Amino acid sequence: MTNVDPSRRRGPYAKSAERRRSIVDAAFEVFASRGYRGGSLQDVADKVGLSQTSLLHYFPSKRDLLVAVLNKRDAEADTGPIGQMDADFETTLVEQAKYNEGVPGLVELYSVLCGEAVTTDYPGRDYFVSRFARLRDEYSTELIALREQGRLKPGVDPERAASSIVALWDGIQLQWLLDPSVDMAACLKDYLDSIILPDTDGGAAS
Repeated sequence: MTNVDPSRRRGPYAKSAERRRSIVDAAFEVFASRGYRGGSLQDVADKVGLSQTSLLHYFPSKRDLLVAVLNKRDAEADTGPIGQMDADFETTLVEQAKYNEGVPGLVELYSVLCGEAVTTDYPGRDYFVSRFARLRDEYSTELIALREQGRLKPGVDPERAASSIVALWDGIQLQWLLDPSVDMAACLKDYLDSIILPDTDGGAAS
């Protein structure tokens, strides 16, 4: 019996996986700079040196490619502070904002695709609707916990404040993309300080 090197058996699969990754990376760049509507499959194919027909062998439709790009965005974003969630709520959000300043391509992609999500028949709309709903739920849960600790300022509604944090963060990121002198982390911290009281007793309820 002839022995076959396992690495050679896996070769075609590894090559295919690498090709898929290179296509997703190229689509990430194209969609970030031109948007989903403006960026074509041919633009992506040109970046990786493939014909559009060959690209469709890996991703049967532009919609499939968009899903892969959004998954890549989430995977990269999850390497930041929010993906770890080791610190308290306010510190985690501020540190994530600082982290985002080091990944401008990630912020650009998110901002461009999010803006397109309000257009008719946009294939990524459900992704952003679900994302905003999840963030509002997560943030309001954290704020309710702070209220129970006596650390949420009187009169602050956790659900509305959660929506405000999401809106503020997205708006600051957009301004930062247009003018890098805008301090995202500082702006976010200013708002959080305006609704959250300092932890003066080590986290014990007041």
